[in-house]
Amino acid sequence: MMKRQLGRSGLEIAPIVFGGNVLGWTVDQANAFRILDAFIDAGFNAIDTADTYSRWVPGHKGGESETIIGKWLAQGGGRRERVLILTKLGAEMGPDKKGLSRRYMKAEIEDSLRRLKIDTIDLYQSHRDDPSTPMLETLETYAELIKEGKVRAIGASNFTAQRLREALDVSRTHGLPRYECLQPGYNLYDRKDYEGPLEHLCLAEHVGVIPYYGLASGFLTGKYRSAADFGKSPRGGRMVDYLNAKGRKILAALDAVAAAHNVKPAAVALAWLIARPSITAPIASATSVEQLQDFSAAAGLKLLPAEIATLDAAGAG
Repeated sequence: MMKRQLGRSGLEIAPIVFGGNVLGWTVDQANAFRILDAFIDAGFNAIDTADTYSRWVPGHKGGESETIIGKWLAQGGGRRERVLILTKLGAEMGPDKKGLSRRYMKAEIEDSLRRLKIDTIDLYQSHRDDPSTPMLETLETYAELIKEGKVRAIGASNFTAQRLREALDVSRTHGLPRYECLQPGYNLYDRKDYEGPLEHLCLAEHVGVIPYYGLASGFLTGKYRSAADFGKSPRGGRMVDYLNAKGRKILAALDAVAAAHNVKPAAVALAWLIARPSITAPIASATSVEQLQDFSAAAGLKLLPAEIATLDAAGAG
């Protein structure tokens, strides 16, 4: 399976990154092990998570996803050698436990490494921008973590074009590691926050992009066609934001292209992201081994220019 380099990091990523937000939430440990094994057996090689996953679940405190991944890796069998581990910090984990200060970063990475049961994080990402901490302090701390061998490369998530530009300038001016990757929310429906200045900056600076919500919380799989479908998953409540005239137009376009290639709408939605020049690899979650079939289909799907134009037009506006 062809891999793409993430920015200038040297990390090579297969066309789809597994979204670990579901682990410990809608996917229990036993099922997670089966899914992750099938994921890497299919030729994929990157798992994205965060320290806060799945803190939003009643009774959880964060770290559940990292813990499951750590136990999966600890089984051995060459799993660690076959996969890149991407995680994030900075979002709130509790009182006085958030942000990108040197003090917090140095403590939080130890917790993530312990949960993941690894010595080095392949891509460590700033989950949220932290305007209260000088950019220089954050990047100097990342430099220390890289020097200590605890991190290979760094990335940013949910940054504006202005703040990503500032970070790249600070790195360049002070000779520090730079954000090699951006993780924005982006899919065929949600396009306006990424397309434009942010995408142009990533292309100009050769910053890799691994967008989350690649399937719009499941809407682009096509399983939510009416309000009666909202109860199909814990994410169903979000579908009210998508099931409108624009959403139905997108589903119709996905259905048409999917029928032409004998694949499911989810595969087409992911293939549309993969085909975009600025995208390194979209992040997508799966709650069953069967859903990984859409990942493989997307990775092997070559959309025609006319099909991309049709999808572009459906998701415009």
